[in-house]
Amino acid sequence: MEMDFFDGIKIGLDLLWTLLTAEPLLTLGLIVFFGGSLIFALIVNMLRERKLRKSGILEVDKMSGRKFEEYLQALLKAKGYYVELTPASGDYGADLILSTKGKKIIVQAKRYKKNVGVKAVQEVASAKSHYKADECWVITNSFFTEQAKKLASSNQVRLIDRKHLMNWMLQENEDTHRDRA
Repeated sequence: MEMDFFDGIKIGLDLLWTLLTAEPLLTLGLIVFFGGSLIFALIVNMLRERKLRKSGILEVDKMSGRKFEEYLQALLKAKGYYVELTPASGDYGADLILSTKGKKIIVQAKRYKKNVGVKAVQEVASAKSHYKADECWVITNSFFTEQAKKLASSNQVRLIDRKHLMNWMLQENEDTHRDRA
């Protein structure tokens, strides 16, 4: 008798069902274990995001590039965006993908000590087509060179510098304190 893939799956599911219904305490234990693990993971993630969002600009200045991307993910999520972090390498010039109201925005994150130049603008502008995005942004904890500003202007790239980022951070802290009051 030859068994195909779906027969194997059916037998496996039948076996699992038999095990689960034969031992109700085992079933209950598994449900409690996996449910508890899921709840624990959600709480840990929520606390991590809250801690990240509380970071001030001085903490941001000390972050690694990837940590800065994670910080922006938490901050932009709190601002109402659905945020996806792209892989650390091979991201085609986008570190974050934002979605809101049918709009897709890609973000290049630059945690720099010096001013951000044209390369970041070039990368995100070229990534816009690849990701089929409606908008593209470069967000930095620093400022932008004049050349970067000119190139951004001619390519419809939104630049968010240190001052704008700090305003977002202050707004988030105000919203957090207002929610607790």
